[in-house]
Amino acid sequence: MRAAAAVPGSELTVYLMTMGPGDEVWEKFGHNALWIHDSVRNADVAYNWGLFDFSAADFMPRFLKGNMLYWMGGFDVGETVDLYRRANRTVMAQKLNLTPAQKDSLARFVQWNAQPENRFYSYDYFRDNCSTRVRDALDRVLGGAIRRATVGVPTATTYRSHTRRLTQDASWVYLGTLLGLGHPVDRPISTWEEMFLPVRLHDDLRSVRVKDASGALVPLILSDSVLFVSNRAPEPREPGSHIVVYVLAGVLVGGLAVLLRHLVDRGSSLARPVLIVFAGLWHLATGLAGVALAALWIFTNHVYSYQNENLLQANPLSLVAAVLIFASLTRRGSSGSGALVGHWPSRLTWTVAGIAVAALAFKALPGFRQVNWEIIALMLPAHVGIALSLRRRMPWPVKTGRRVSATGS
Repeated sequence: MRAAAAVPGSELTVYLMTMGPGDEVWEKFGHNALWIHDSVRNADVAYNWGLFDFSAADFMPRFLKGNMLYWMGGFDVGETVDLYRRANRTVMAQKLNLTPAQKDSLARFVQWNAQPENRFYSYDYFRDNCSTRVRDALDRVLGGAIRRATVGVPTATTYRSHTRRLTQDASWVYLGTLLGLGHPVDRPISTWEEMFLPVRLHDDLRSVRVKDASGALVPLILSDSVLFVSNRAPEPREPGSHIVVYVLAGVLVGGLAVLLRHLVDRGSSLARPVLIVFAGLWHLATGLAGVALAALWIFTNHVYSYQNENLLQANPLSLVAAVLIFASLTRRGSSGSGALVGHWPSRLTWTVAGIAVAALAFKALPGFRQVNWEIIALMLPAHVGIALSLRRRMPWPVKTGRRVSATGS
C-alpha cells in the first residue's frame, strides 16, 4: 500500500509512455505503458499489458485456436527505458492532466490489476490488446471522456490498412496477414478503435479535453517529452502498393509453367518431370493454405479470419489436384502427345483457375468488399498458367521432325 498523502493522489504523477516499433513481428505495432511516479515513496513504475510467454506449454495451442492469454505487470521505469534504448526503439512520455482523485483511482486499479489472480486477460489483436487496455484504464477514471470524444469520429482507415502499413517492410509477414485476414478487418474504424495502435493513442489523446477539479474543460495532455530517439526510419504514413510485384510474381509462376510445357512439346525429356513437380508444389502450397484458411474460419476464434475471400484463390481443391499431379510422375508420357498428367489433374487445375477468375468477377458485386487485390494479382495468373501447361493440347505450333503441325484443343 502507498504511504498516506495530505490529499490522496496528490503525490502521484501519471504519464503515458509510448514505444516505437521494433524488429520482431509482435513489435511492429509499437507498445505503451502507464508510468506512475509516487513522490512519497520515491517510486517510478511502468505498468504494461503486453506480457506473454512463448515457452508456455499451452502457448501454441492457444495461439492456433485464437485464445491467447496475455497479462499485465509493473516494472521500474528506468529499467524499462533502458530496455527499449538497447532495442533502438523510441520512447515518448506524455504527462496526463488528471485530478488527484483520478490519479488515486488509477493507481489503485493498476495495483489491483497486477495481482496474480487479476492480471491475465484474453488477448485480441485489435479490440483488446496492450494499447486498448491502457486506453480503457484511463477512460475508466475519466468517466468515459475519451470514448465520448472519439467513438464517433471517423478515421478513413481500417484494421487492414494499418496492418499493411506497419508490416510492409517484412515481406512474409505482409503476405501472411494479407492472406489470413478476412472481411472483418476491412470496415472503416473510428478514432476510438484506432487507438489499438500505441502511436495513434499517443497522437489522438492530444485532442481530448477533460474536466478538471473545478469542472472546466482542459487538455488531457499537459506536456510531451521524448526519453529516447531511435535512428530507425519513421513509421510509414500510408500502406504502399505492392500489386506490381505480386502481378510479376504470379505471371512468372504461370509463365514458367507454360514455358516448361512448351519444352515438353518440343521433346525435352527433363521438362516433363520438372513441370509436374513445379505444378504439384504450387498446388500443394496453395491447397494447404486454403485448408488453413478454412480451418481458421470454421474451427477457431480468429474472428478476423472469417469470411475470407482468399479461399477462392487459395483453394482446398488444390490439395487434391497436387496429389493427382504428383501421381502423374508414374505415368509414361511422350513428348507432344498431350497426355502429360491425365484427365482428372488437368480438369481440377482448370476448376481451380476458373474459381480464381470467378472471384475476380465477383468483385463487381456489393458483398465482395475484401481488400485482397494483391492476393488475386499473385495467384490468378499462376493458376491460369499452370492450368494451361497441364491441358491435353497446347495452342501453338509444335515441331515434329521436319514438319510443323498446329495442335489445338
